[in-house]
Amino acid sequence: MTTVDATAGESGRPATVSEAPAAAPVVGPMAGDPAMLGLSSFIVGSIALGLGLVGVVPVGVLGAPLAIILSATALGLLLAAVWAAAVGQSAVAAVFGIFGTFWLSYGMLVLGLDHNWFAITATAVLATVKLFLVAWLVVMLMLTLATLRLPAAFTAVFALVSVALLLLLLAFAEASPLGVPSTGLLKTAGYVVLVFAALGVYLFYDAAQAGTGGKRVPLGNPVMK
Repeated sequence: MTTVDATAGESGRPATVSEAPAAAPVVGPMAGDPAMLGLSSFIVGSIALGLGLVGVVPVGVLGAPLAIILSATALGLLLAAVWAAAVGQSAVAAVFGIFGTFWLSYGMLVLGLDHNWFAITATAVLATVKLFLVAWLVVMLMLTLATLRLPAAFTAVFALVSVALLLLLLAFAEASPLGVPSTGLLKTAGYVVLVFAALGVYLFYDAAQAGTGGKRVPLGNPVMK
């Protein structure tokens, strides 16, 4: 960009053109890659939930991973969503925001049922859990379809989250008269959760490589171009 020296013309000499200093790049305090925070938060909550479902804690103890899910996963994902929005990454912000509210709502569901916050009767608990799973299954399927232009590794994570929610829904649909869900389906869902946690680790490694000047790893071609 150039500027004209207006004072030169006053003496009768041709006005000279001088170079203006180039604008410095905008580097705000929140610049960088929010995936570094978002993925790590997602990974730790997924591992905690997956281990709980496969039997590390007794069946039915849904509150075991809540300390991690609420204070690390939900909080970390929501902070990453704000970070992504601040640097103009609207799609990333939406994904982290959706997952952050998913984990937050899971924590609220478990705490609410355990402490009777929502005045849900014992006979309605099973239906309430099914409602939660159906609602989030629809959202995750929507997210999977909406992100088919992303590298395949991301689509695989969203698809596996949908599969895990479907398995959990089937587990509670086959619950015993006492409301105990199918143990086999719960464990299968737990293994699926651990698989998408492992994919999250792979995605985090890719982001870490990029953030530290290394070579990025292949994430697969998008399903839709």
